[in-house]
Amino acid sequence: MSEQLTNIQLPNGLTILLKEIHTVPLISHWVWYRVGSRYELTGQTGISHFVEHIQFKGTPRFPTKMLDHAISRDGGIWNALTHLDWTAYFETMPANKIELALELEADRMLNSRFDVSDIEAERGVIIAEREGHENEPQYQLNEAVLNAAFEHHPYKYEVIGKKEDIKRISRDELFSHYRRYYHPGNAVIAVAGDFQTSEMTNRLTQLYGDLISTPMEQVAIQPEPFLDGEKNVLVQGPGETTFIQIAYHAPAGRDKDFFILNLLDSLLTGPSSLNMFGGGGVGNKTSRLYQRLVEQDLAVSVSGGLQATIDPFLFEISVTLHPVHTTEEVIKVLDEEIIKLQEHLIQEQEVQRALKQAKAMFAYSSENITNQAFWMGYTAMFAEYQWFEDYIQNLESISVQDIQNIAQKYLRPENRVVGVFRPSHGKGN
Repeated sequence: MSEQLTNIQLPNGLTILLKEIHTVPLISHWVWYRVGSRYELTGQTGISHFVEHIQFKGTPRFPTKMLDHAISRDGGIWNALTHLDWTAYFETMPANKIELALELEADRMLNSRFDVSDIEAERGVIIAEREGHENEPQYQLNEAVLNAAFEHHPYKYEVIGKKEDIKRISRDELFSHYRRYYHPGNAVIAVAGDFQTSEMTNRLTQLYGDLISTPMEQVAIQPEPFLDGEKNVLVQGPGETTFIQIAYHAPAGRDKDFFILNLLDSLLTGPSSLNMFGGGGVGNKTSRLYQRLVEQDLAVSVSGGLQATIDPFLFEISVTLHPVHTTEEVIKVLDEEIIKLQEHLIQEQEVQRALKQAKAMFAYSSENITNQAFWMGYTAMFAEYQWFEDYIQNLESISVQDIQNIAQKYLRPENRVVGVFRPSHGKGN
């Protein structure tokens, strides 16, 4: 899809991104707010996710049950996501039914209900969600790895927040968070699909043009430096499977090193999608670690990936251990493969295969209307839309030497956390 993007900024600071795509009679409408766990204060972890839940309690004009019924009746879908750097709300609707979505999001930017009864009900839902995750070995391991990887940066916390914070966050704190971040000057609207740009611009201007933005004091968040020595984390709990998670400090999304590390990931663990909303898949059976670990029965599975973020985050490799092997054996093989990358033991043909797979994964993640609208807003959270448009070109410009240099720069033992989940009962190594 090569349709032109239109970028408009209203006087109140609202950014509107529009892309006409007339292949099917659908419109995907997203509202992005620059708030996620990155912006949360000590004692308020999870507050952005909590506010997202409350947004689905509706407004006086649009009660929740009415919206659920109306959107499903019209053949649409709606949902929301809270992440490290942002919170996003979307509706994908038949083109002739999009007005409901437009009016809904404009209304709940300003008029969401924060009733105490709704808040307490959602508090219970979120705590139950958190406790459900706590029963998952890989969640426990990821939380421990994050906490070890970051000393002070808010990325150290899971987006859902700490349970003790979820229990104590007050109605006033939730409402204050909403008022601070939910306004036109902190928002991006991304719309893709079957519409006329002039008409959509006029309608969004009518809905949002008179809304007032809240002056915001920017909080300085210092990026976390590289680690100065390998950290090891051991988590034990019920289960029968041993998991390994290795996390290296990695570049921010707009850093030129990000693209190289992403291609290196395709080579090492297999291509992964940067679009967390969905898309097709490409297998990782030709990747180095799959061939060394899974095909040789050292592991049941292996995967990797990194996320495009405002500040430097992590490149993570996850391994599900085969029950007859040890973590030491697996980590030894993994390190051998990384050393090969660092020592220039890379064939151009292998790089081209990894490139082809990474490009295919990117294409799958961009193939429908909803994904197109996702990319428009997502890239605005950490860079700009040009990042998306230049993505393939940036990958194609990467050389074997670039991959070697990046492996040497980032994939060093002293720049990583090695986490292991070991069952306290049953089998495990």
